[in-house]
Amino acid sequence: MPRIDAFLQLGREQGGSDIHFTVGLPPLVRLDGDLLPLKYRELTEEEAAALVTEILDPDHRRVFDERGSVDLSYSSEEVGRFRINVCRHVRGIGAVCRAVPSTPPRLTNLGLPKTVGRFVKLHSGLVLVTGSAGTGKSTTLAAMIEEINRAECLNIITLEDPIEFVYQSRNSLIVQRELGAHVASFRDGLRAALREDPDVILVGELRDPETIQLAIEASETGHLVFGTLHTRGAAQTIDRIIDSFPAEAQAQVRITLADNLRCAVSQELVRAADGRGRRAVCEILVVTPAVSQLIRDGKTFQIPSAIATGRRSGMQLMDAALHDLVRVGEIDPDEAFLKAADKKEFIPHVTRLELLDMVGPPAPEDP
Repeated sequence: MPRIDAFLQLGREQGGSDIHFTVGLPPLVRLDGDLLPLKYRELTEEEAAALVTEILDPDHRRVFDERGSVDLSYSSEEVGRFRINVCRHVRGIGAVCRAVPSTPPRLTNLGLPKTVGRFVKLHSGLVLVTGSAGTGKSTTLAAMIEEINRAECLNIITLEDPIEFVYQSRNSLIVQRELGAHVASFRDGLRAALREDPDVILVGELRDPETIQLAIEASETGHLVFGTLHTRGAAQTIDRIIDSFPAEAQAQVRITLADNLRCAVSQELVRAADGRGRRAVCEILVVTPAVSQLIRDGKTFQIPSAIATGRRSGMQLMDAALHDLVRVGEIDPDEAFLKAADKKEFIPHVTRLELLDMVGPPAPEDP
């Protein structure tokens, strides 16, 4: 058994989401958003390298030697499944190991808004789940794919880097392909997927204009396409997609995106009010005819206003979602204050008064 397994097992038993290995520190485990050390000595450069490189196969070693980092999935009967990033940095070799549940999650267990469940019933179009790293995008997408897997008789193709959740084909056929092991890139995987009779395609990350263009074209030709972007907020997501193309192509991209984007879910993870676990909080954009026209006309700056007035369609702004969960006592008000764009609405709920310095002094009252 690889020596790293003992630390992975300990981190998982403690309820950690990630286990970090770096030179000069003991292994660290992320618990409810905080990094805490395991009871172990500081790792030497030789010890850290030995722990991490032991689980790399020859292909992973080649990529690591060429690029200085490599992503891989790792599993064993003793410790379960992990998504691992190995990198070389100023201290030496380090690794971050994300614990992956043994079975895909269910939407009903994630506490997401009911609107998200509607998106798995679509038959075509582009569905985006966005957010910064570590905000639960992969978990939400996995739950959506599993919902389709259980409810529909379809061909689902996933393109992942690396494979995280392993699905069992239930009513649907699920074909999972991993970058490096099964396909060279998301672009190549998408091109191949379109010749493999797909109904649903999951693209782990829309990294470049060609991949984005292929995903939009796949949604335009009658497929339901799920993808992720590292953006915060629905309006920023749309701007990021359009701005990734040359100026001369952006007008056409706006038109095709307006016609084929169905929704965008932007996520944050916020500590629960009792300090135990974290809760996914979502901004949701549903592309109604009015929103579609805003995208087509290049008026994405008006999208937040459209979301604010679109609650009947299932839309919600991040600040509004945060405020609702603070009001009912489900999330930590101080962390919600830090995540909010307009912090003034959260001032009455803040318990750490030093945070109020972020807002600035109150405006002087009129005489």
